[in-house]
Amino acid sequence: MSSTSPSSSAAVADGSAEKAATAFDFDTPVLDEHSAELLRSVNSQGGYAYTAMASLAAGGDLRAAEAAREMAWEQLHSGPWHSVLPVWRDAYSLACLHVARLSCGKGERVEALRALDLGIIMGGTLLRNDLEAAVDVVRGAIRVEEERRVKEGKQLVEKDIDRAEILRTLPTRSLSSKVVPKRSALSLEGFLSEFFISGYPVIITEGMTHWPAITKWNDFDYLERVAGHRTVPVEVGKNYLCSDWKQELITFSEFLERVRSNDSADVGPTYLAQHPLFDQINELKEDIFVPDYCFTGGGELKAMNAWFGPSGTVTPLHHDPHHNILAQVVGSKYVMLYSSSFSEELYPYNETMLGNSSQADLDAINGKEFPKILDLEFYDCILEEGEMLYVPQKWWHYVRSLSPSMSVSFWWSNPDSMEEESS
Repeated sequence: MSSTSPSSSAAVADGSAEKAATAFDFDTPVLDEHSAELLRSVNSQGGYAYTAMASLAAGGDLRAAEAAREMAWEQLHSGPWHSVLPVWRDAYSLACLHVARLSCGKGERVEALRALDLGIIMGGTLLRNDLEAAVDVVRGAIRVEEERRVKEGKQLVEKDIDRAEILRTLPTRSLSSKVVPKRSALSLEGFLSEFFISGYPVIITEGMTHWPAITKWNDFDYLERVAGHRTVPVEVGKNYLCSDWKQELITFSEFLERVRSNDSADVGPTYLAQHPLFDQINELKEDIFVPDYCFTGGGELKAMNAWFGPSGTVTPLHHDPHHNILAQVVGSKYVMLYSSSFSEELYPYNETMLGNSSQADLDAINGKEFPKILDLEFYDCILEEGEMLYVPQKWWHYVRSLSPSMSVSFWWSNPDSMEEESS
């Protein structure tokens, strides 16, 4: 390997060079702390040219960063892998971090991600945490770009939705009682101790950022491509408790057009509700992941269903026999929840088939016919895109779409409730 005088790389011994300003940045705390020591070690192995290039790279020179990476790459392939000095593996990681940062500064996010992956695969352990943290930052930047491209095309949900007007359609007393708490990236331990055992709802944010569905499902072209010609069952009418409600089999493409236009004058609101779509269309199943929360309590996943529809679709007040995570992928929904302890006051139907549904229509509540419900405490929330709502087992809930919406429900039961269900 070619080299230069040791004095030519003296500047790199100063770790402050690593903090040079760039157009795009991410934190590299391990590099900041250990860069000077690492570069001195490289120098001790004769890598004077490498340290000179690394110094220029720290100052914002992408070509120098690429040259430093190439020099380290040559050292990695100078003999059998086990004979490569660890310092050169770390040097390769350092160069990859510089290439990634400077590539991002030029808007070349994919190239930056490739550099980081190479650093993880081929580099040493010293800077591994910096590399992995940088991957998260760059992936986030790529997702933002993808979302922007989606928004410039044919979208399911447009920006110009009149939220104030929509909120006026909510049931009486909405957003006036208890608001469902929110927790960001809630740990499994926190979920278990704070909400699952006590049996209270919670909104979990930052739990779906890794789902491809977050960007893909607002893209009409994508949905048409992967599912347009498939036949799916849909519900037509206000909701399943109304006399004009019916079911149809239509293509997914026709369903999407109904959602987009939301013209229900002729056929009524069309809702793809409680359908195991992901058992049918594997491409959509690959866009989502079962949340780890669904294995809380030692139970098993019972169902994973799609709830896709236009603005204004309603699931009337009812309860389910399972724990439920409702993941909001596209659009937003309003959800009102009542504790399972209020079952008698919520006027359930006497018929066996509708015993889990309330006779009270929350969209037009009759206080004389159903007086008890007006005094009950409830929780409610606006469930936004990218959020997950935990609905405890047998809690009553009412759901209204505030925009074109795509949601996924994950039902699971714990061992105690399984025995109850089978009895």
